[in-house]
Order: sequence, then C-alpha cells, then structure tokens
Amino acid sequence: MRILLDECLPAELADELVGHEARTVQQEGWSSLENGALLSRASGQFSVFMTVDKRIERTQRLRADLAVVTLRARTNRIETLRPLVPEVLRVLKDIRPGSFVRVGA
Repeated sequence: MRILLDECLPAELADELVGHEARTVQQEGWSSLENGALLSRASGQFSVFMTVDKRIERTQRLRADLAVVTLRARTNRIETLRPLVPEVLRVLKDIRPGSFVRVGA
C-alpha cells in the first residue's frame, strides 16, 4: 500500500511501516500545499494519507480512493509514535478508501 506521510510526521516513521511504501510530503515536493490541495494531489497516487492533524476530519472531504489515518499521540516525535505502529499496521490491513481512521488515544 502506498502511504503519504504529512509533513508534521517524522520521516523515520516510513521505516516503521514494514510491508508498505511510505513517502513524505517533502519527498514528493508538496511541502507548501494546504490540506485540501494535498489530499487532491495524493488522490490516485496514494492509498492512505497519514497525519497528526486532528482537524482534518472536520475540515476536509475525501475522494473515494484515499483514506486518512490520524495518529493520536502526545507529540509527533518518533519515540511517541513508534508504540502506535502495531495498531497502524493492523488498521492498514482493513482500511477502506474514503474513510477516516484514528489510531491512539
């Protein structure tokens, strides 16, 4: 599965998502894009957009071919996010396009 990591997430998170192809917004050259434009760009190229932005569910509409995973953690540092990875990997097995899924507290 192709996953796009929001620029607020550490690039090291990509290495934790074993079995998936994860790229960062920065690697794609999309750092300056707002959420709406970013989701439009990701649509058709990625299956999942991953973020810590808690507002994204309220402020954005998804296209039918893209899902969003919102990580809920105390910080966006890799040390804080790493414990969520097993749950993220489980969620990715069953995630449906067009859905928002929260992982963590």
